[in-house]
Amino acid sequence: MTRVTVSIEDDLMSAFDEFLDGRGYTNRSEGFRDLIREKLQQEQLAEDPNGSGIAVLNYVYDHEERMLASRLMSAQHEHHDLTVSTVHFHIDHDTCLEIVTLKGKLSDIRKFADQILAQPGVRHGQLYTVPGELHVESHHHGDGHGHAHRHEHLKITT
Repeated sequence: MTRVTVSIEDDLMSAFDEFLDGRGYTNRSEGFRDLIREKLQQEQLAEDPNGSGIAVLNYVYDHEERMLASRLMSAQHEHHDLTVSTVHFHIDHDTCLEIVTLKGKLSDIRKFADQILAQPGVRHGQLYTVPGELHVESHHHGDGHGHAHRHEHLKITT
């Protein structure tokens, strides 16, 4: 680990300390590391829009909206190659929250998220992406089946 000394204006440091306290940080170093990681991720996303990564899409929707639950499920099935998992829960009688974990080409993930968030009846939503490098291996196991299969591994770079 490298130790760094930084000069920061008093009012900016005070605002940063309040931010850290509000988020439950126990020291400034971890707060600075998180900000640097976030900025590096944003830069990587901007530089390589066709790169791979992981993402979490969350959205709140009106369960009573005509055929919306069916359209949302169909969209996930159409993009089964991106969807890793989905968590669904009921906020109240008419409102649901879904959290979808995704992995793959980030441009495909963004298109999928846009398709979901544009549905009538989806009230709130957000996509959070983390860039990475997708590695694909094909190989045989000595299990007597004689066919190859693939493993995808995503390495988070920052």
